[in-house]
Amino acid sequence: MSDQIKFIVEKLNQEPFKKSYNLITFDSLESMQLLQLLSDVLGEIDPKHAVDIREEMPEQTAKRMLSLLGILKYKPPGSISDLSAFRQGLVTGSKPVIHPVLHWLLQRTNELKKRAYLARFLVKLEVPAEFLQDDTVAETNKQYEELMEAFKNLHKECEQLKTSGFSTAEIRRDISAMEEEKDQLIKRVERLKKRVETVQNHQRMLEIARQLRLEKEREESLAQQKQEQKNQLFHAEQRLQRVQLQLKEMHHAVVDSKPESLMKKLEEEIKFNSYLATEKIPRELESKKKSLYFLQKVFAEPAMSQSDLNVLEIKINEVNAQINQLIEKRMMKYEPIDSKFSMYRQQASIISRKKEAKAEELQAAKEEMSNTEKEMQQKTNQARELEGSEVLKGDEFKHYVNKLRSKNTFYKKKRLELAEITAEYGILQRTEELLKQRDEALQQQLQAIEQKKGIAGYSDTQDELERVSAVKSEMDEMKGRTLDNMSEMVKKLNAMVADKKSSLAPVIKELRQLRQKCQELTQECDEKKVQYDSCAAGLESNRSTLEQEVKGLLEECIQEESNYRYINCMKKNIEVQLQRAKEEMKIYVSPDPQERRKAIREQYTRMILEQENLGKKLREKQKVVRESHGPNMKQVKMWQDFEQLMECKRECFLKQQNQTAIGQVIQEGGKDRLVL
Repeated sequence: MSDQIKFIVEKLNQEPFKKSYNLITFDSLESMQLLQLLSDVLGEIDPKHAVDIREEMPEQTAKRMLSLLGILKYKPPGSISDLSAFRQGLVTGSKPVIHPVLHWLLQRTNELKKRAYLARFLVKLEVPAEFLQDDTVAETNKQYEELMEAFKNLHKECEQLKTSGFSTAEIRRDISAMEEEKDQLIKRVERLKKRVETVQNHQRMLEIARQLRLEKEREESLAQQKQEQKNQLFHAEQRLQRVQLQLKEMHHAVVDSKPESLMKKLEEEIKFNSYLATEKIPRELESKKKSLYFLQKVFAEPAMSQSDLNVLEIKINEVNAQINQLIEKRMMKYEPIDSKFSMYRQQASIISRKKEAKAEELQAAKEEMSNTEKEMQQKTNQARELEGSEVLKGDEFKHYVNKLRSKNTFYKKKRLELAEITAEYGILQRTEELLKQRDEALQQQLQAIEQKKGIAGYSDTQDELERVSAVKSEMDEMKGRTLDNMSEMVKKLNAMVADKKSSLAPVIKELRQLRQKCQELTQECDEKKVQYDSCAAGLESNRSTLEQEVKGLLEECIQEESNYRYINCMKKNIEVQLQRAKEEMKIYVSPDPQERRKAIREQYTRMILEQENLGKKLREKQKVVRESHGPNMKQVKMWQDFEQLMECKRECFLKQQNQTAIGQVIQEGGKDRLVL
């Protein structure tokens, strides 16, 4: 503990505290003085805490110190109960609490200064979750976190640069080079001054040039501010457009929607997604794996020459010829009994292919719709950037409402058709399941018949041929349909572009007039703003000077008031002491012996005599105790031996009684046996 106090006193007597303490004066400090000293040390670490504790409440002082110690990661010794005692001791200024804190702070002042500096920028402000739902607050919080991360990176780079160090020779060379450049610039400025002095009104021209430079700098700053405001306006408009688009989509989704329709829609989406996840995507994945396997196999084989390729082509042609021959033989041996089976198989394969085709069409349509929406959004943004937003007025709005009504009726009609198609699809799906079950049973019978006849695999070859022909017909049909759709889409797009141009023409004309008016208002606003800025600058300068004067006078008044209170307290203490001294002298010189006994000197004299008499009595008693100590100890030893002897006798007596009782029991048992 003494080493700790020595270290604290030594550090406080050095820079920057410059205290003149020794061990006695430091140990005699009161609680308020210790708290003020701790506040001064904390203020040296963080300048915000350099305050006079007499000007704040004790709770505020303790809270402020605890918060800074928490930021500095000070861990008080002990458990949770000790933590509460630590807080109480910090409030009351207890020495066992303040001394370890001062020792810990003064040991690592430079490190704690850096930590306090970083805490001002890296202690994160906790924003409630309900406030983060606001886009502006969330965006501001995100920018705040990004700036915090940027500050961390910059601080790390700064520390690395500080620790890396530079060569003194390089720094000297740089300094000498800069001094040479400075001399050259001074000489050049002097030559230019001599040239300018020969020109008439050169002072006025220099002043005009300086004003021109200032105005150019101001113009650049205003242009930068204008660009920033334009960017902010553009971002705000984009955010507004996104929100409006989301609102429209939600309105469209809610209009004419019922729980039954929503459930049907969700069921359809679930069926479609389950079909994609269980049937379509696994098949595509399997085919991709097979193709990848073949490609890897080809890649692993050595390089083939042209002769090897020719041999493979010949083999492929031979296998194709054999396949064609087998197909022809199968067609020639076609029997009418198998027509029913083939019809069912063909229907099932057609339905499954149609299902796959519809799923692919639906997926392609969704992708096309998403791409079209993105493109439409881009075009809309470009049009708004170029010509401004489109606003419907008068007849155009009525036409738009009528168009929406017609589309609504058309949508309801199509929705009914879609419900019918969905019901029919369910029936067809059930029919497909039944047909699949029947097809499996018939397929097993057919395989058994083929094995009996010795033509196993005939039906599979026929199914493959039918599938190839059906696929070819569907592909031809799909190509024709795709070309028709593309031509119709091109016509519709051309018509839409023409309509948009005709509808945008009056709006663009009106927008040009508004832009011209906006430019005039902007110019007038800039002029008014310049006047306002000049007036505000003058008022601000006057206000700042007055505030400084008021602040200085308030500080002087507070200082004088504190001096007055201190002097007044000292005066009262001295008056009380003087009054006590006068009363004591009066009592001491009084001729009355009763009055003299009331004097403090007499009281202390009586107390000294009483204590001396008491000391004599205690010494006599001590002498008696010393003389009788030896015999008394012998007597105590004899009593202890006597006690042990009596305890031994008691145990022997108890043992004898137990043995007597056991003998009586044995004798009684023997008598009983004799009687029997």
